[in-house]
Amino acid sequence: MNKGGIGIGSASIVLVFAVLCLAVFSLITYVVAGNDKALVDSEAELVTGYYEADALAERILAEILMSDTIPASVLDVEIETYWDSSLDAEVAYFFCTISDMKALFVRLAVYDDTCDVLGWRMVDTDEWTFDDSLNVWLGFDE
Repeated sequence: MNKGGIGIGSASIVLVFAVLCLAVFSLITYVVAGNDKALVDSEAELVTGYYEADALAERILAEILMSDTIPASVLDVEIETYWDSSLDAEVAYFFCTISDMKALFVRLAVYDDTCDVLGWRMVDTDEWTFDDSLNVWLGFDE
């Protein structure tokens, strides 16, 4: 006798499909959460490095202001100088390392008893190379 309705085999197939869907979705969630954690950790490391470099730059700025002449090095950071006739001041600049690819660049116009900050920004220190390994069609004959 053939009874109508859903048999035990159909219910098992639906149950197996539902379990597979839940397993795939949980795996995707786990992978995305791991990627988000790695991104947050790298951003936290960058922010920590920036504030450490900023504190070091503030200490160097204080040393420059307290000394009569601009020192060549303060706290193991080399300070480069040159004369800028348009500012009528000696300009000092230095880099404080943030990470292996970024640094804090500080540029100061130093006068007799004060100084002006000309630049205080994060810059890339990693070498950039152009990738021409893909043959891209530009829409015209060369």
